[in-house]
Amino acid sequence: MAEGLSAVARTGRHAAHVTAATAAGFYPALYLLDRPVAGVYALFTPIAFGILSPLPGAGRERAATVLRAVPAAAVLVVLGTVLAVGTWPAVAGMLAVGFALAFGAVCGPRIAGAAPGLQLFYILACFPPYEPGTLPQRLAGLAVGGALLALAEAFLFPDAPEPSYRERIADALDAAARAASGVVRGEGPDPEEAGRLGAAGRELRLSRLPAGARPTGAGRTDRALAQAGAATRRLLDQLALLTAHVPAPGDTVSADLLRGIAANCTETATALRRGRRERGRVLAGPQLLEEMVADFLKARGGASDGREPVPRAVLVRRSTVLTAAVSAVTVRTAASLALGGRERLHGLPREQFWYAAEGTARLVAVRIRGNLTRRSVVFQNALRTALGLALARLVAGSLDLTHGFWVLLAVLTLGRTTAGATWSAVRAAAAGTLAGAFAAGLLIVGAGGASGVYAALLVPMMLVAFTLGPLGGPARGQGLFTLVVATAFAQIAPVTWRLAEARLVDVLTGSAIGLLCGLLAWPAGARAEIRYAMSGLLRAAAPLVRAASAAVTDGGGAPPDGPSPGVRLALHRLRIAEAAYAQYRTEPAADGSGAAHDWLAVLDHGSRTLVGAYWLPRTDGMPGLPPDARRWAREAAEEVVTATVRAAGFPPDGVRVRPAPLPPEVAARVPVPLLAPLTDVEVWLHALARDLEAGSGARPEEAPFPERAGP
Repeated sequence: MAEGLSAVARTGRHAAHVTAATAAGFYPALYLLDRPVAGVYALFTPIAFGILSPLPGAGRERAATVLRAVPAAAVLVVLGTVLAVGTWPAVAGMLAVGFALAFGAVCGPRIAGAAPGLQLFYILACFPPYEPGTLPQRLAGLAVGGALLALAEAFLFPDAPEPSYRERIADALDAAARAASGVVRGEGPDPEEAGRLGAAGRELRLSRLPAGARPTGAGRTDRALAQAGAATRRLLDQLALLTAHVPAPGDTVSADLLRGIAANCTETATALRRGRRERGRVLAGPQLLEEMVADFLKARGGASDGREPVPRAVLVRRSTVLTAAVSAVTVRTAASLALGGRERLHGLPREQFWYAAEGTARLVAVRIRGNLTRRSVVFQNALRTALGLALARLVAGSLDLTHGFWVLLAVLTLGRTTAGATWSAVRAAAAGTLAGAFAAGLLIVGAGGASGVYAALLVPMMLVAFTLGPLGGPARGQGLFTLVVATAFAQIAPVTWRLAEARLVDVLTGSAIGLLCGLLAWPAGARAEIRYAMSGLLRAAAPLVRAASAAVTDGGGAPPDGPSPGVRLALHRLRIAEAAYAQYRTEPAADGSGAAHDWLAVLDHGSRTLVGAYWLPRTDGMPGLPPDARRWAREAAEEVVTATVRAAGFPPDGVRVRPAPLPPEVAARVPVPLLAPLTDVEVWLHALARDLEAGSGARPEEAPFPERAGP
């Protein structure tokens, strides 16, 4: 109930912003200055940025986004005005502009949020009459409308700012610090604390955030924030695992590292809250966590100086503590990069932070090139949108439809990522437009040419339409918007009831074009692509499992300065899969396809594979490792590799895989210094196996503690 009232209040505030900005620009331009063209653009600019565009943030943040988008809108108005010379130039421009703006979503949430509104400015300008002489009026109306909306967003009932992703990570790190300190004190097992940590980790999933608040941009800051969030989730899961099991009394080696993890989490959380002015202090502290990890690696497995070897159960627990420390180091480094620091990556895997030394232009180019594939849902959506808008412009121009830009506006607002969702929206919009056109016709017949009546009705009508329309779906939205545009256009020029008829014809035409494009261009949306994307991710991850395991037992040489080809491919497939999953979560479940699979577990498998490839210790080949131990590691890795490839086909019964644990008699013959890194491999492989079982739809049985750990 409270959440519903909050949504109504938020929508009402946005409606007030748009209504105030529209009235303040439209009325003076029309009635005081007698500039109807400027009035049209002053009318539609707040609607474009305030209603069509899901701008991220609140208050001044939204105002700043509007002001930054106005110059781009001006360029589109100029381009549309020039190309309005003929139908075919306008169609070609619509195809290019439509694709560029929709595909720009790969560059970040701000561009994605402003894109629908920016489309409207080209649409308005590219329709007849061809009047380049009105360009100053158009640009003036745009500038006034944008400035007024920015003022309204900033000062008129501004929304309270929501917690940023940085703040969410900081809160999660505070929870991690408390949990690590609790494990040191021997507070366990505590299933309730483990549950709280798991819940805190789930809150960091990007699917839990509004689209505009997700760190999905191509630049270094967003990449680093996304990496910090993913590493924080892993850290919370690993600490939840430690809190859920009986502590190991007297394990001072693990206790020292856990204290370092707690201190590291606290410092990083403080820096994230204080922002860029604290970027240099992210590394503060008497001892870097990396140094503590190095000391831990020397002490955790005993040594060749006559000390007793550490029991296997303690080794497995220490391996889990080590993975938590690895996650904490990743969070701290990524947070420093996100805050603008130039992190020195001494002792860290450079390929994990490959973007740190790259410029913004290079990172944007990498993101664009990676999504220029028909398997990218962003590419599919952009092409579908561009084709629909271009076809609508061609039809409207060829048939010389009155107010033909309404055809394109219908395509823009009613298009969905699946044909089924588009059909549902079109049906509702047709019914709503019919009702709205009928009401508008009655209004026009009743009021006739009394412009004062329309002027008096416009403000309350906009306030109602922009409040109830977004909450009531396409039917209510299209019906109320039909009344708004009829009331506005009746003030610009004399109209008859045929205006309502033209509105109905245009919306139905645009609906038919949008539905046709939805049926012909990837009608199943992400539900068809997610299986392919996840399969590609698993196939790219499989060779990395083999390579990372072999780097420990057979020698991997020095780590590369940048991502290897295999890592690059896995990173690319992971990004494509994440985008498909994000869209998949927004689409209605038309059937049960994919319901048996835990796609998030598949993403976790890919991420965990990359972490192992980055962090599992590289050796010089482990001279002295018994042949049967080397054979066990190779066979266990191959079992996971084979299961990964098999899971990529998503068999109906899922995939079950349980790599054989290191036999006790084999472990007894392994030299003490080599047993710990071998245990890391064992724990990692078992964690990957559990991800595979969950992701493929198998119902895994509860695994013992060693099988649930992992990098």
